[in-house]
Amino acid sequence: MLFNSIEFVFFFVIVLAIITIYKNRNFQHIFLLIASCFFLYFSNNYLIGLLIFSIILDFYVGKMIWQTSSKQKKKILLIISLVGNLGLLGFFKYADFAIMQFNIMGNYFDLTNDIPLLDLILPIGISFYTFQTITYTVDIYRGKLTPSKSLKEFALFVSFFPQLVAGPIVRASEFLPQLREKLEKINGVSKLKQIRIHPNNLKLGITLMTFGFFKKMFFADNIAPLVNNVFADPIGLDSMSIMLGTLAFGIQIYGDFSGYTDIAIGAALILGFKLPINFNKPYFAISPSDFWRRWHISLSSWLRDYLYIPLGGNKKSKSRTYVNLAVVMILGGLWHGASWNFIIWGMLHGTYLAIHKLISDRFPSLKNNFFFKSKIGRLISILIMQYFVFLAWIPFRANNLEDAIYAIQKYVLFDFQASGVLSLIVENKLSVVLMILFIILHIISYKKHNIVDQISKFQLRHWTIIIMIILGAVVFFYNGNPEDFIYFRF
Repeated sequence: MLFNSIEFVFFFVIVLAIITIYKNRNFQHIFLLIASCFFLYFSNNYLIGLLIFSIILDFYVGKMIWQTSSKQKKKILLIISLVGNLGLLGFFKYADFAIMQFNIMGNYFDLTNDIPLLDLILPIGISFYTFQTITYTVDIYRGKLTPSKSLKEFALFVSFFPQLVAGPIVRASEFLPQLREKLEKINGVSKLKQIRIHPNNLKLGITLMTFGFFKKMFFADNIAPLVNNVFADPIGLDSMSIMLGTLAFGIQIYGDFSGYTDIAIGAALILGFKLPINFNKPYFAISPSDFWRRWHISLSSWLRDYLYIPLGGNKKSKSRTYVNLAVVMILGGLWHGASWNFIIWGMLHGTYLAIHKLISDRFPSLKNNFFFKSKIGRLISILIMQYFVFLAWIPFRANNLEDAIYAIQKYVLFDFQASGVLSLIVENKLSVVLMILFIILHIISYKKHNIVDQISKFQLRHWTIIIMIILGAVVFFYNGNPEDFIYFRF
């Protein structure tokens, strides 16, 4: 079920109506769980069984890890959880990719006949809820989290519908306490407090959702045609066309993904739950590490805490630190999809991080240099950083390795031709206008602190006018056929 569909609007209104009508009822907790399962079943059908498997596996494994005092048994149980979760993810996401690589190798050495592909359907949301359940068992193993006392509590944490499909990746330590706050003791008996739709949460949540729809349906979906025109067959295009298409995709993916996140956070907030921030003006980053503190924050922090630090982080030799950065980002790229394109994207970002770390280690005075703190110095840093960020978007978006290599060459080795880009602009006037508008609004928002929060605090009359104007712009371009969110593929 897509957020940008009529079905979701009806679904969400019904959920809110039932929660509002049936107050002080224990069923609210169970109802949200049922609604979340229905939300995934609507899109995934029988593949919801994989989610149920992960829930049951990690609930009971987490309980056993907590109850046993043997370190050896704890490790074995944790391995069972990791193998179970990553095994499912690996099979459905990477089995065909592995078979393809094996067949290529076999053909090269003339070893065997091709192994037929399994043509597996990628279960929606599996990359996200797999990482969520892993945080649960790992945190229990580390002694940082007590296990859920009930299966329904844990099941709701894993399947909570606003962030189920494309994040943000929520940790058990962030979400379970919020669920437990919903419990109160009456006469010594624990009872579920009603989930109240607070007026302030409702106003801020609607504002967030409105901006999310605006980013996705007004900007991302209408810039997509230009991106598709460039990357459908980039070979033969000039450098300016490649750069224009790359810039368009960078705006598209930001509008698409951050738009989804805004809708998810807003919907959760209306229901009384706070989800972690996932974007913080990433295109104003001044360094590779700064970019990953701003882009897909829930994933980058997950990779840091559950992969980078266990590998040794920066606590070992400097060369080991550089290797750790590269390995983590390559695996982060592979997490996005079973393709060499994503591996290259991860390698590029791993290289950026390693080089930045190397320079920072060799020249620590640069961190405090006035140049990088001045307005001109910061602007130069932002422009240089975004040049490399958008360079990495090329393999992320390209349809195959050949297209990616050609486009990267044209992006890096600029040919100063403009004949092709002029016709591209004429054919995609709307996309270009919206790109310019997006850049202007993006620059304005950079100087404003949390503009969404500020708008939500306007008087009801003024707030309503702003929301209706934004939604009017969204509806004006809506053709009744909702476009998939890009991160649904991951």
